[in-house]
Amino acid sequence: MDNNMRPADMKRIDTPALAEAFIADQVAAVRAQVGDKKVLLALSGGVDSSVVAALLIKAIGKQLVCVHVNHGLMRKGESEQVIQVFRDQMDANLIYVDATDRFLDLLAGVDEPERKRKIIGGEFIKVFDEEARKLEGISFLAQGTIYPDILESDGVKAHHNVGGLPEDMEFELVEPVKLLFKDEVRVVGRALGLPEGMVERQPFPGPGLGVRCLGAITRDRLAALRESDAILREEITVAGLKIWQFFTVVPDFRSTGVRDGKRAFDWPVIIRAVNTVDAMTATVPEIPWAVLEKATSRILAEVPGVCRVLYDLTPKPVGTIEWE
Repeated sequence: MDNNMRPADMKRIDTPALAEAFIADQVAAVRAQVGDKKVLLALSGGVDSSVVAALLIKAIGKQLVCVHVNHGLMRKGESEQVIQVFRDQMDANLIYVDATDRFLDLLAGVDEPERKRKIIGGEFIKVFDEEARKLEGISFLAQGTIYPDILESDGVKAHHNVGGLPEDMEFELVEPVKLLFKDEVRVVGRALGLPEGMVERQPFPGPGLGVRCLGAITRDRLAALRESDAILREEITVAGLKIWQFFTVVPDFRSTGVRDGKRAFDWPVIIRAVNTVDAMTATVPEIPWAVLEKATSRILAEVPGVCRVLYDLTPKPVGTIEWE
């Protein structure tokens, strides 16, 4: 049978017991595959790479080398969470690279969305490559490939966690969750002891906040975006709402407002929230007015440079989930 095909009789992993059995099987398989050699993993903090990291730490400990690159476009607290969970709690062999200035300097003045994506993706590869070449004895590359990735790519999986590697850097792949669906990965993550906030992390684009800070990215608008997004996440979480994805967007234009009795010329913040099954179509949830009002009040009071808050009511289609 093709190793990339899920066996017809494979049980869905939907209980802690099945997750524990899966973990035990994969720990044994990884140990047999890797032996005493080292494994490299680009740890983004997303669900898939985090579950792979936790599973491999359980299997081979510090033979796993995790590299977390902070490109300065993460949501508030995400890089800190990666460090706390993996370095502090799991004693992982973690390399943390703060490349914020490097990325933001390259992005200065760039307003075309696809060019921003190419810069972010290309520079990520360079940073990861530089860190990988400092290491000795790496024989394997771990990836958070999951089964939908294989189905969508017709069995051919690119190095999606690192955005692609240089052609002269080739390792044997370790892909312990490649036959699992996303909901199963989350069950396994809980069984491995990952925090709920990491297990239930929302989909997040590779370019991060770079495609939510519209147009040319500036550090002040990026800060406003990060803080407004954190407020929205906090208020929706406190309200107990179940929404597939929600975030804020800050456009590259200003609007007239009034602050402290004086005319202000500040940015609007746009709230985007969607529910979807397959990400091909999406509906806009009816967020209770009290929640929207509380989030708006906090954003206007706590985030410098913001004078308006709007709620995007556009479904997909016609609109896409992301603005860029």
